[in-house]
Amino acid sequence: MGNSFQLNASPLEVIVFVLFVAYLVFQPSTPPMLTPFVDNLGGTIVIISFALYIFLYMHPILGVLGIFVAYEIIRRTSTKTMAMVQYSPEQPVKDMAMKRMNPPKEKTLEEAMIQQMAPIGNGGVIQSEYEPVSDDVRGASRV
Repeated sequence: MGNSFQLNASPLEVIVFVLFVAYLVFQPSTPPMLTPFVDNLGGTIVIISFALYIFLYMHPILGVLGIFVAYEIIRRTSTKTMAMVQYSPEQPVKDMAMKRMNPPKEKTLEEAMIQQMAPIGNGGVIQSEYEPVSDDVRGASRV
């Protein structure tokens, strides 16, 4: 006797599942005539309510998929909210205030003295009588 796996899903749930998967896979754009109905507070509340209804009263897999579809519908049709966040009229004023609060960084005294006195980087050749000596390193590991 084999163990059989049954989904116990109604034909309507199977059809809705196929539609949800097709919507997520093929990523169709929202028709322009529906955008004003979805891209406002009332439309967002209706979509979220519908997704929660599916999540609570239908098959659990269909519920999770419904939440993803609701998110995608809201994300794809949000024109005003995304434009408002990206291109708000107050943004240039905020940018200027941030520039005033963060002036260009000046060199510290230590940085100026090191740049002045350090022989490396000035292009000069350093003459030294020091010659490195290497001892026999048999048995040592290379690191």
